[in-house]
Amino acid sequence: MKSPYVSELQANSDITAVFLVQAKDVRQKKSGEPYLSLTLVDKSGDIDAKMWDNVEEIMDSFDRDDFVRVRGRVQIFQNKPQFTIHRMQKIEDREVDLGDFFPVSARGLEEMWLELRALIDGFTNPHLKALLSALFNDPEIARKYRIAPAAKSIHHAWLGGLLEHVLSLCALARMTAAHYVEVDLDLLLAGVILHDIGKIHELSYERSFAYSTEGQLLGHIIIALRMIDEKLRDLPDFPTRLRTLVEHMVVSHHGELAYGSPKTPMFLEALLLHHLDNLDSKMEAMRQHAKRDKSLSGVWTGYLAPMERTVLKKEKFLSESSAAPVSVPVAISPKAEKKVESGSLFGDKLKQALN
Repeated sequence: MKSPYVSELQANSDITAVFLVQAKDVRQKKSGEPYLSLTLVDKSGDIDAKMWDNVEEIMDSFDRDDFVRVRGRVQIFQNKPQFTIHRMQKIEDREVDLGDFFPVSARGLEEMWLELRALIDGFTNPHLKALLSALFNDPEIARKYRIAPAAKSIHHAWLGGLLEHVLSLCALARMTAAHYVEVDLDLLLAGVILHDIGKIHELSYERSFAYSTEGQLLGHIIIALRMIDEKLRDLPDFPTRLRTLVEHMVVSHHGELAYGSPKTPMFLEALLLHHLDNLDSKMEAMRQHAKRDKSLSGVWTGYLAPMERTVLKKEKFLSESSAAPVSVPVAISPKAEKKVESGSLFGDKLKQALN
């Protein structure tokens, strides 16, 4: 077993460990000499790393998605851990256990897969059941759907994340459909299960999570429509109008044209799918951001760009003395922060708040 993991690193300690290089950037010091700015990861998290000396000897010997053995010191910079690398060496894949480096769902993948298949078996609409069965009886789709992440980084970004996200949505769909009695539960569940199926090809997850060439060129919505169309060719009795409803749910699930949906939701099940998807993804994004925030003091996280806010670490906030003053950060994006100029009373006050 790998040791130490990122989550085990202690400030002001010297360590030797193996990590996966998630990001690599060669930058220049004021002197003109190069230095390395890296993001090193394992399944427990990531850490910002810098290598200041002897960089020219090592910078071309490894790249993003390589495994490296590093020796250096964990320090605190701007209230966050930062790893200063003294020595580094690329190592081969055969020298590591890949399971140590890729985050995976806390739920068992096979357990979740069986739960999904049981849901499909419970459909009362024979046409929707036949379509879903045709898709998930396909060995390649079944294999990839089991392990695919739901996103590159924003939410459920781990192996099995897509399946975990879909099952969470299925639970929400059953609860809300019981409240909104006009909703067709089978149609809603079909939309839930199919809305992100294109992500099994859009995302690459053999090493780090990234977009495949197909994903970059088409996106998961177009890929999903193509996958559905392929299976429907073998289901000639599938009702044409039902097919249109299923396809509309896939293309409208982002909810707004500005967020990549070719169409906005235009019937109950499509609208409900969008809001449930939005709810589950944002809840998980906020939960993970608060959990993984690296700030060592304070009850506020760093800026969460996709949601345009900082997040309160609620448990830490409640556990601190009520008499202690709490500094509330200004919810402003890093890009906006750069635009704040001094020279005015407002600008100076805002800069003080951001520092």
